[in-house]
Amino acid sequence: MLKELGKAFLIRLKKVLQYKYFWFLIFFIFIVFSYLRTTFIKKSNYRGYETEFNVVVIEKKKKNDKYTIVLKEKEKLISTIDNFPYDVGDIIYIKGNLEKVKKNTIPNTFNYEKYLQSKNISWQLKINSVKLVKENSNLWNKIKKIIVKRIERIPYKEYLYAFLLGDTSYFNKNIRNKYQLSGLSYILAIGSLQVMIVLKILNTIETRFKIKRLNKLITNILIIIFYIIFTSGIIGVLRTGLCYIIKSILDYKKINTKYHNIILIVGIILLIINPYYINDIGFLYSFSISLVISLMQGKIKGNYARRLLIISLIAFIVGLPITIYNNYEVNFLAWFISLILAPVFNFMVFPLCIIVLIFPFISPIFSLIISIIENIVNIFSNILFLTFTFRKISMFVIILYYIAITLLFWKMKYFFLLLIILFLHYNINHIIQEDLVTFLDVKEGDAIIIKSNNELSLIDTGGSNYYEYSDEIVKYIKSLGVNKITKMFLTHGDYDHMGSSYNLVNKIKVDNIYFNNNDYNLNEKQLINILNKKRIPYQKINTYIYQMNNYVIKVKSYNLDTENDSSMMFFISNRNIKMILMGDATIKSEKLLMRDYELSKYHILKVGHHGSKSSTSNIFYNTINPNISIISVGNKNIYHLPHYEVLKRINNSKVYLTSKSGSITLKFNNKKLLIEESVS
Repeated sequence: MLKELGKAFLIRLKKVLQYKYFWFLIFFIFIVFSYLRTTFIKKSNYRGYETEFNVVVIEKKKKNDKYTIVLKEKEKLISTIDNFPYDVGDIIYIKGNLEKVKKNTIPNTFNYEKYLQSKNISWQLKINSVKLVKENSNLWNKIKKIIVKRIERIPYKEYLYAFLLGDTSYFNKNIRNKYQLSGLSYILAIGSLQVMIVLKILNTIETRFKIKRLNKLITNILIIIFYIIFTSGIIGVLRTGLCYIIKSILDYKKINTKYHNIILIVGIILLIINPYYINDIGFLYSFSISLVISLMQGKIKGNYARRLLIISLIAFIVGLPITIYNNYEVNFLAWFISLILAPVFNFMVFPLCIIVLIFPFISPIFSLIISIIENIVNIFSNILFLTFTFRKISMFVIILYYIAITLLFWKMKYFFLLLIILFLHYNINHIIQEDLVTFLDVKEGDAIIIKSNNELSLIDTGGSNYYEYSDEIVKYIKSLGVNKITKMFLTHGDYDHMGSSYNLVNKIKVDNIYFNNNDYNLNEKQLINILNKKRIPYQKINTYIYQMNNYVIKVKSYNLDTENDSSMMFFISNRNIKMILMGDATIKSEKLLMRDYELSKYHILKVGHHGSKSSTSNIFYNTINPNISIISVGNKNIYHLPHYEVLKRINNSKVYLTSKSGSITLKFNNKKLLIEESVS
């Protein structure tokens, strides 16, 4: 009876696996379902008020003298702590408080909340006390601990973490940016080729010892499962490993199906396990590229070099909309650079990582090779003449891209459709007019973007001794489809207004920089040294007027005793709106401004000095009489700003605080003003 049922099941399975479009339809349904589920249905086993936890340590990383740990009880939790003497696999008792993972408050930048959700993490745990319950007794965890200790002793350990454990978090920002500028970010993530290399080694050993087919199948499946666990289930290894396991079992049972059906089945399984994978860039790249390469297999012909060229082009074109959506720029040399360096990483760096782990005495050779590779990547990262910046796109535009790409792979003559979409997208700021002002959430400081069509000015950069915002500012600017700052104004020399400028000028082109009318202080002199080396023009200004497309912008700075007194102040107007931005100007500056200028009705006021009572006097505020007042201020800041007296003075207007609203964007469309808050 069981045999007959088994045969009937296999016959039915064969038929289902032969359906031409069935698995495409099911995969598409699961994509839509996962999107709806992750957008509208967010479940957690915690309520948020729990304070005691018995957890298992499942991940532990040390970076910049802090430990980031992932724990598991009812579900995964993440925590950051200065000292953590416990190991992966230990069971510990914790007293602490749960905090929801915070969203990115600067739009279009790295979304830490979605990143953690893709790993099934919804809560951060603030630890108050820890006590060991039971030491790790798991053999696997002990082996991994030994491997990590060996990795820690090897130079360029970040490559071993990446290629052996699937963890790219150890790369510093500078190196990561160089790989990204070269279009090679993906190359640091292990995936299908590494799995294939492991399988090739296994098959060579199994053939040498003439292992039977069933034993070979079981052995390979167990080792692939071990490898998936070893690399913490990184998506490229997980997809390839599961595809291999399913295909091997089907081949053993003599059930034929197209490989793209297996890819789709694996995708469905992963989305059932974790629907948040749709927010994982690795998932999107891995499945879209592998699926298209599988469908195009019949056209990938020729010798190794020709096949590699075709695969590299397919991967580049298929990944193009994903790259644009996430990075806002594309290096069109990336496919060629990949063609040169991908084999080096796959057939040299990856095997060397294994060898140097076993034989650490060859680490000088490993270090030499990696340093040469990094120098080559550095050269490529500076070749930017084919790097183009694209504005953030909607799902509708992504669909248009993939329609064009599908038609292209069907018939080459449709290549022009993809070129037209790229051309229109790249020139969107010339085609569709857009005026906006964004007050970026940089906590204690100021950073304000003014954009009109394809031109952009930046007022201040934010920054503190603990954090600088250059990466976020550059990312946001590029998401607007702009690749340079035409004018950068530093209202005054306080660090919370210019602390991120030192790195910013190295990460994006800046045409001109303007300082206030006071003497240069130490912070400003430090920046000037960098500007002189980079030959970026700069000057002091007293009174300055310029037009930026639809805006007329007037800047005023008095030469007074202190940096705050001398802070730049801005009058900005377009066809319908008048606003005044006060920097850190004080009541002394306000009096001079009222003496020298007619300050009639203004629609919007950016309140001076983060809402300090030394600014925004009653007479000044009443003269301006704004409808909207905006204060750039950090949440729970040490200065207890904005001051209650200032809030009382401005209560006749609609008040927005970056500490509550996140970044605040004012969009001007004809006669309408639209206000967007990044935290709703």
